[in-house]
Amino acid sequence: MLFWNILIPVAPALFVVGTGLWRNVCPMASTVLLPRHLGLSKRKKLSITQLGKLNLVAVLALYAIVPLRHAVFNNNGHATALLIISLTVIGLITGFFYEWKSAWCSGLCPVHPVEKLYGSNVWGSLPNAHCDQCRNCVIPCPDSTPNIHPEAATKTIYHKISGLLITGGLPGFIWGWFHVPDELMLSTSANFFGTYALPLTGFAITICVYVFLSMLAPVAYERKIISLFAAAAVSCYYWYRIPSLLGFGKFGTDGMLVNLSNTLPAWSITAITLACTAFFFYWLVVRKPNNKSWVIRPQFEK
Repeated sequence: MLFWNILIPVAPALFVVGTGLWRNVCPMASTVLLPRHLGLSKRKKLSITQLGKLNLVAVLALYAIVPLRHAVFNNNGHATALLIISLTVIGLITGFFYEWKSAWCSGLCPVHPVEKLYGSNVWGSLPNAHCDQCRNCVIPCPDSTPNIHPEAATKTIYHKISGLLITGGLPGFIWGWFHVPDELMLSTSANFFGTYALPLTGFAITICVYVFLSMLAPVAYERKIISLFAAAAVSCYYWYRIPSLLGFGKFGTDGMLVNLSNTLPAWSITAITLACTAFFFYWLVVRKPNNKSWVIRPQFEK
């Protein structure tokens, strides 16, 4: 309940307004960086190609894990704990070998692709809570590159594919995800794989639209198209998530935090979701980029 219905619903809005705050306080990141803080890391640097491969794996992991919420994690606290522990162990292993945030926070973490998509026009830059000096462990550094977005690093085919998959596919994936109910008992393989059908269908539709628009529009409009799809994705998320949190969801108690269906009128929920949609499209699409990075880059290592 705490993880899926409080922390996770807050995260997308936080990524849009202040990604740097999350990057500073993320519990998993703080744990993964312990080997580096304690001087136990071998501090290896990843090549551009290696980092591109990790970014692609992160996107694929996101699309593989999220549908499993309906199948397993939303109704099984032990499974959720095992998921978090497993990801933390993987992150810790990378922390023992690679420099700072390169392998996990800016590489393998399944949340990172969403950070880059939503965090392209943050409110302002915050001090860096982890890096005391910049070692150029990631180029470009997502934390300290102004207005970073998924297409900002297209040095390899892996970067290009991961940028395409997260930008074009996420809006439809989110739409499809919210049309799948939680499964209390996975009695057949059809139930299990059915959790992927609608999300991947929506993913395929919007990625085709994204490719079409990208081919049709001049290069100068690339950033605007990315912002449009980012706004569509986060708006779609809250369009369905806010009603479900407050007891107005499509599938009864699925994803419910508190039941206000007998307290609030239905029109108030519509008004809230419309206001959220207007805000995200203003913030990401209409609002002029302010040339701010997530955090302030520290001095370069001498």
